[in-house]
Amino acid sequence: MQTTITFKKIDTSNALKSYVQKKLDKFDRMLESPAEAYIVLSVEKIRHIAEISITCDKLKIHAKEDSESMYSSIDALMDKVKSQIKKHKEKVKRHMSGNKQSIKDESIELDFPDNPITDPILIETIDYKPMDIEDAVIELDSGKQSFFVFNNARTEQINVLYKHNNGKLGLIQPRG
Repeated sequence: MQTTITFKKIDTSNALKSYVQKKLDKFDRMLESPAEAYIVLSVEKIRHIAEISITCDKLKIHAKEDSESMYSSIDALMDKVKSQIKKHKEKVKRHMSGNKQSIKDESIELDFPDNPITDPILIETIDYKPMDIEDAVIELDSGKQSFFVFNNARTEQINVLYKHNNGKLGLIQPRG
């Protein structure tokens, strides 16, 4: 980990530098890729302030702690950073695991033995009501889903309104 330590209104101390470096070495093992750490140690009246900014790929951590002792400020700061790194790793782990909850709790998994697909098919039931396309756009924008299934009031057929990656909307409707 590339480390930069800045002292403000406090004498430069090799003991503090080595103490911070020793603490940061533990985080270097927790992070998968190289990181940069900027640490600012300062004193304001009786408050000893330790501030850190860590940048590593998509992870950016900023924390600040103050107490009556610089060493206790550094310890509290490192505890904050450790919890933020753990929280980020758990979030990534949860996101990559694939064990996401479906939109509805009423989902049914079917496993067909003749099916060449190895994963079971997930069937979800939805409630749809007759509405205009404009109303469906409002419903889609109000929810967190990327698509909305509705019964088109004009054609009386099932339609699907969805969001493209570029932000535009698409409509799927049956022919005829």
